[in-house]
Amino acid sequence: MTGQTLSAQLRAINPQGLGAPLVVIMMLAMVVIPLPPMALDMLFTFNITFGLVVLLVSVYALRPLDFTVFPTILLVATLLRLALNIASTRVVLLEGHTGTAAAGKVIEAFGDFVIGGNYAVGLVVFAILVIINFVVVTKGAGRVSEVSARFTLDAMPGKQMAIDADLNAGLCSQDEARQRRAEVAQEADFYGSMDGASKFVRGDAIAGILILFINIIGGLAIGVFQHDLEVGVAMRNYTLLTIGDGLVAQIPSLVLSTATAIIVTRVSNAEAMSSQVFTQMFDNPRALIVAATIIALLGLIPGMPNAAFLTIAAIAGGLAWSLHRRAQRGELVEVETEEVEPLPEQRDLSWDDVQTVDIIGLEVGYGLIPLVDTRQGGELMTRIKGVRKKLSQELGFLVQPVHIRDNLDLSPNAYRISLLGVPMGEAEVVPGRDLAINPGTVYGELAGTPTRDPAFGLEAVWIEPAQRDHAQTLGYTVVDASTVVATHLSQLLQDNAHELIGHEEVQELLEVLKRNSPKLVEGLTPKPLELSVIVKVLQNLLQERVAIRDLRTIAETLAEFGHKSQDAGVLSAQVRVALSRQIVQNIFGMAPELVVMTLHPSLEQILLQSVQGDDGNVMALEPGLAQMIHQALKQAAESQQANGEPAVLLVSQSMRAFLARMVRHAIPGLQVLGYDEIPDDKQLRVIASIGAPDAAAGTEVRTGNAN
Repeated sequence: MTGQTLSAQLRAINPQGLGAPLVVIMMLAMVVIPLPPMALDMLFTFNITFGLVVLLVSVYALRPLDFTVFPTILLVATLLRLALNIASTRVVLLEGHTGTAAAGKVIEAFGDFVIGGNYAVGLVVFAILVIINFVVVTKGAGRVSEVSARFTLDAMPGKQMAIDADLNAGLCSQDEARQRRAEVAQEADFYGSMDGASKFVRGDAIAGILILFINIIGGLAIGVFQHDLEVGVAMRNYTLLTIGDGLVAQIPSLVLSTATAIIVTRVSNAEAMSSQVFTQMFDNPRALIVAATIIALLGLIPGMPNAAFLTIAAIAGGLAWSLHRRAQRGELVEVETEEVEPLPEQRDLSWDDVQTVDIIGLEVGYGLIPLVDTRQGGELMTRIKGVRKKLSQELGFLVQPVHIRDNLDLSPNAYRISLLGVPMGEAEVVPGRDLAINPGTVYGELAGTPTRDPAFGLEAVWIEPAQRDHAQTLGYTVVDASTVVATHLSQLLQDNAHELIGHEEVQELLEVLKRNSPKLVEGLTPKPLELSVIVKVLQNLLQERVAIRDLRTIAETLAEFGHKSQDAGVLSAQVRVALSRQIVQNIFGMAPELVVMTLHPSLEQILLQSVQGDDGNVMALEPGLAQMIHQALKQAAESQQANGEPAVLLVSQSMRAFLARMVRHAIPGLQVLGYDEIPDDKQLRVIASIGAPDAAAGTEVRTGNAN
């Protein structure tokens, strides 16, 4: 059984995945194990072939991004060539005294045939190759790689904004935009890698020069002092072997340097290099005509090589004439085509061209794109996902996704949050800095840019990240720029949660409830209540910051009272009574005693007489009296919040809805509860009586759904 398992695992191995380990093993073997001349011949031939293949792939690649693995291949080829130099150096120094064939036929051929067996000529040829490779090709390719990498990184935000603009304008789909963003990031990674890979080739050229001199000096010393060779014989043998070894290594190095230069100088168009060269150089035959004329005039001068000049001039003139005729035929075909083909039919507008508004939108200036882009280390997307998850759990329904886009009309570091297409909040953050928020109890000042927290309006300072620990020791709450935006978004979504839920969301909630309580949902809608009434009730609850997590209790209450009333206000009041424990616990926690404010009986009697409607949403109130109530409630609420306790106004159930709506935005943090919403097991302690000459502080009342 074990043998069968091993056999199956061996068959499952992908042969393509063995390439990299084999190359590593080959390089280690060449460095450690002495290789025979036959093995050196095979490896040198493989090195030359590999360099030619890489060069041809670079030429035939339509775009630089089609050969993104090139930097890695360049590194592997350089290391392989250096390991081969070590192996050949070992053989040359050990066996060079036996003759020029000691290191194999390839090195001997390059040492004897290519340079004619003259080591002086070989040194000159080798020096020229090194100069061409090191000074011209490698240095130029390295400079182009460096500049391309810098410009590509600088252009990334603009390219990403252009993609977003095309997406917003409907010029491309989501998939196309995602692919283009991936190509922009891939292009930056490629040119950044090429900037570093070009240094490998340059270092290889320097290593070739050093290896040449080390081999010549070391070989001469070994031949003369160890093998008792004459100086001339030792000089000839070791120099020819060393030059042959150097030429065998420098030619593939020059080929790879050329491939590097071709790749980094290519324009990112999906077109073959040969097509680009032919189209751009010979598209206009006038350049060939002028060149042919000048060469022909030089060929007519006595003493010049007339045959060569006139032949080249004739070839250039013939090519120019052929290109001119081809261009004329192309224009004729184009004219005929324009006459025959009808004009393309313009597509009429449809409802698909009308874009719906985003339920939740976040627009950012171009300076905040790094906060959104996860490839640049941006954490805002993760923060927003966490905000959605937290609010969905707290509110009781799925918060819709946030649609993020850039907006060039905003300042670079500004952002804007919108709900249903309407801007709800706008502020600026400073990327790369932290916001130190003053919660009201700090022990010192910080050096930085003063501002205010956009979510709660607290005093804050933009500081350097290095000041974070110091700010925390002073009592500041320190958050980064992404957290500032996410917190602001969370606060706005909580304040406007009722606008996020509609018919689709309520239908989904009912479908989820139906899985466990099918009879309850069947007895709720469409009779006695339409879906629109249920939606309005849930919106009323969320508007007063009452979570709808306990959908079963809400549905049971609506099913019970839906036969008596179809009014959403009346039904909302009944649901609040059913959720009284949840409402009170969210305000006071597990405290057995509830500290509340009440209205003076005389004032309460006046307000009760002003109530119009069963739900208490309408009240005919004299303006002066309304202003007096507002000022007294605001003063009492601020005093209660200053003591670190929640501000709660306890009133009659019939007027609760009106007073809650009156103070909702005017007095933030003030909660308005009805007598029926107090659980039976809770004690009340009245700390203020609004509208009384003297506050009835310290009065303790035990209640059980008192009216």
